[in-house]
Amino acid sequence: MSFLDLYMTKNPLIVNPNENADASAIVYGIPFDSTHSFRPGTRFGPDAIRLAFNNIEIFSNRFNVDLDVNIEDLGNTRHTVVASEMIDMVGKITSELITRDKQLFVLGGEHSLTYGTYMSFPKETGYIVFDAHYDLRDEYADIKQSHAAYLRRIVEKRGAENIIHVGARSYAKEELEFKLEHNIKTITDKDIRDGNGPKLVEDAISTFDKMYLSIDLDVLDPTFAPGIGNPEALG
Repeated sequence: MSFLDLYMTKNPLIVNPNENADASAIVYGIPFDSTHSFRPGTRFGPDAIRLAFNNIEIFSNRFNVDLDVNIEDLGNTRHTVVASEMIDMVGKITSELITRDKQLFVLGGEHSLTYGTYMSFPKETGYIVFDAHYDLRDEYADIKQSHAAYLRRIVEKRGAENIIHVGARSYAKEELEFKLEHNIKTITDKDIRDGNGPKLVEDAISTFDKMYLSIDLDVLDPTFAPGIGNPEALG
């Protein structure tokens, strides 16, 4: 039995411009926020993204082209409030989807889910994350599988040589110490403000054949992205 049959709700919501064409990308959502530490609600993120996506024009007046890309939306994973169960579930789903060799988009949800998704890719896959926080705590609220600790779990399991962190501007001393100890490659908030971000990112990812891109919306200023779990000023 496929893990998709076992775990997915099978409720696709993204509208495709051409239902008869083959999909060039796969999407699935993970409605999870049980380790939230400030504002809950990111479990509604996948459907909120779909709603916004379905209500924008696919014609780009900047480039004078239709963004005519067919997406296979698999719906959301079934809901659970147990982090270990969620991580195991999405790891199995992602491992199965990787074999299809198509662009994969995962909609969250909080960052703890990334331990399940990224760790399903080959070890040599580069990982670049845009985030206001390092997420390198040993634990948060007595939880090791927390959104504030997921990246530390990845480093502990795989090492830090393939990790690039971009945009941190709020972190604890223990996270800074762990980052320095493990020599995690970082592109700082100051680097970006000085105008060096694009070139540093380009150079950092140039050594990888394949990349996993992770975006935590709190990397943006709350003025532009207010509906998130842990907003940080000066994004």
